[in-house]
Amino acid sequence: MIGRRTRTWLHVSVVAPLPDEFFMREALRQAQKAYAADEIPIGAVVMREGKVIARAHNQVELLKDATAHAEMLALTAAEEAVGDWRLTDCDLYVTKEPCLMCAGALVHTRIRRVIFGCADLVAGAAGSMMNVLQMSGLNHRCEITSGVLQKECAAVLQDFFRKRRES
Repeated sequence: MIGRRTRTWLHVSVVAPLPDEFFMREALRQAQKAYAADEIPIGAVVMREGKVIARAHNQVELLKDATAHAEMLALTAAEEAVGDWRLTDCDLYVTKEPCLMCAGALVHTRIRRVIFGCADLVAGAAGSMMNVLQMSGLNHRCEITSGVLQKECAAVLQDFFRKRRES
């Protein structure tokens, strides 16, 4: 059969990863829960293999606990979901740049990547005031992505503090 060609078709199904904005919107939903509870409106989610495995928002006032930041609560929930304190294949999305305490916890849990919405020029520890997440003397460094839905994340905080000043 000279000149005859056979064609083999290969069908490949590719599932594109969800964009950072998708997970940041989940974190913003958590920030809105904090806002409704009269907590500083910061929300966080932990993503693993394209799925949210933990969600949290600030609960400092409710729990009367200065360490009850969204990031800390999300990390604890993620550790429970994974069954390990090492979160090496997880990413954390948070609406505001982590503080020193939260950045330290992110390094200790070995989070792969930290994605935040708006910078914290006063106490940010992911590049604004200092960069704990990529500090050379530590045993782990996190990849950092900043500015995801920055305007939306900043607006929630600005509105919260504006209303607080007015009352």
